[in-house]
Amino acid sequence: MGGYTSQELTAIFVMQGFSGLSLFCVFLLMALGLAIIFGQMGVINMAHGEFLTLGAYITWMVSELATETWPWMQEFYFPLAVVLAFAGTFILGYLVEMLLIRRLYSRPLDTLLATWGLGLILQQIYRSTFGPREVSVVMPDWLMGSWAPTDIIDIPLNGLFVMGITSLMTLLVVILLYRSRWGIKVRATTQNRAMANAAGINTQRVDRFTFALGCGIAGVAGAAFTTIASTGPTTGSLYIVDTFLVVVFGGAASLLGTVVSAFGIAQSQSILEFFLSGSMAKVITLLTVVGILMFRPQGLFASKVRR
Repeated sequence: MGGYTSQELTAIFVMQGFSGLSLFCVFLLMALGLAIIFGQMGVINMAHGEFLTLGAYITWMVSELATETWPWMQEFYFPLAVVLAFAGTFILGYLVEMLLIRRLYSRPLDTLLATWGLGLILQQIYRSTFGPREVSVVMPDWLMGSWAPTDIIDIPLNGLFVMGITSLMTLLVVILLYRSRWGIKVRATTQNRAMANAAGINTQRVDRFTFALGCGIAGVAGAAFTTIASTGPTTGSLYIVDTFLVVVFGGAASLLGTVVSAFGIAQSQSILEFFLSGSMAKVITLLTVVGILMFRPQGLFASKVRR
């Protein structure tokens, strides 16, 4: 294949597969937040990518503070930046739901247009505040370098760290949804909102916290994103289509479907990009997903929901 030896092909697939895992982590964190919002609330949040951008910018600001003002923070600022990225985007998401989204429930087209407009506003705010140029964080020394299991395979340490963050966030989301009282309320609201209200569940409060949580997870995705690429005002918008694709392909309200879909799409794009151009890799991946959805429109793992 292309003049490569079998050993070289093995190394290529391993390294591109690991590169796909880094992309998978960003897709999964973005899609987890979007799946929670869309699956439970039926809200199509077109501004979801801008919450990723905000998380990335918060991480960059903490990096700048650690580098220029408090050098003693340089070695351990990143975990703090992840927490602040979650907190900042959670608060913004809470305010957006309270001031905008709550007035547009049961109006999907209006919600789509309103959040699309919100995304454009946030992009302009980022451009006016941080400038049009892309920025990059200064990584701590312990995230630099790579792990070389063989002479021809190098796996970046920052990718391993991103995988750890993603695994932790996914575990926390599973615990919240299936092992907590809030999770019971979320699932009750998803299955039958009227009955949940009748049972005394404050579905409005559940919606607000759910939207804020989804936005907070997108902020963590932004922090993870800074380890693999630079950040600009429109960074989030570049991933929103792929994120919606992951959610729809996996099944709108299925956590397992989101994980499987994110893994498959990220790996396909990463491996195909090595042998083809990036645009062709996206086209082939999209055509494959669309073809599968034609035969299974409910997604890979459809949830049984009582209406």
